[in-house]
Amino acid sequence: MNPLPEDMENTLTGSQSSHASVRDVHSINPTQLMARIESYEGREKKGISDVRRTFCLFVTFDLLFVTLLWIIELNVNGGIENTLEKEVVQYDYYSSYFDIFLLAVFRFKVLILAYAVCRLRHWWAIALTTAVTSAFLLAKVILSKLFSQGAFGYVLPIISFILAWIETWFLDFKVLPQEAEEENRLLIVQDASERAALIPGGLSDGQFYSPPESEAACALHQEKSLNKDPAQLKSQINK
Repeated sequence: MNPLPEDMENTLTGSQSSHASVRDVHSINPTQLMARIESYEGREKKGISDVRRTFCLFVTFDLLFVTLLWIIELNVNGGIENTLEKEVVQYDYYSSYFDIFLLAVFRFKVLILAYAVCRLRHWWAIALTTAVTSAFLLAKVILSKLFSQGAFGYVLPIISFILAWIETWFLDFKVLPQEAEEENRLLIVQDASERAALIPGGLSDGQFYSPPESEAACALHQEKSLNKDPAQLKSQINK
């Protein structure tokens, strides 16, 4: 018996693969897709993501921590009222810590306005605050006389410098990449839901049935069975 033509075998293989692809498409559960979309949309309705809210809390901590250290410094150096008048009213760039406190206020206002109020998704605001903080602190440490005023001459500039760079790292490596990843996931889920919406929702795997075998499939099946049984092949030839 001659083997089946090659184009007929290709037709059978393509038919089987098409049935498999249809089954895969129907296996998508629209209910699960809609649930995931609603969860992502719920996060968007919050107005601010969890990681961005953590960043804003850290910016607030930056301001409060520098303020606390400055108040301690005022109290240690002769009382709050006297030292406050000396550092604020009689401000001196070379010996006052008041400008370091103002620098923390500057960082807080710019970052909260940019990333909490305006919900900016770019690094230029944090780059501005970090550059200004670094340049100002380096100049103050080089030109001022803070080191001769005790431990706070070291602590306040170093703490302010470290906090500014931690904020930069957290935004650049945590906030912006994670929010971009969440947006990509939402787009993928929405695209999958749009494709699933084109498929009738009432179909299930149990409703699929195998179509009647075609003549080519019957011939292929008969050829395989005859090859396995030589006696039957001989009887078929005698007939």
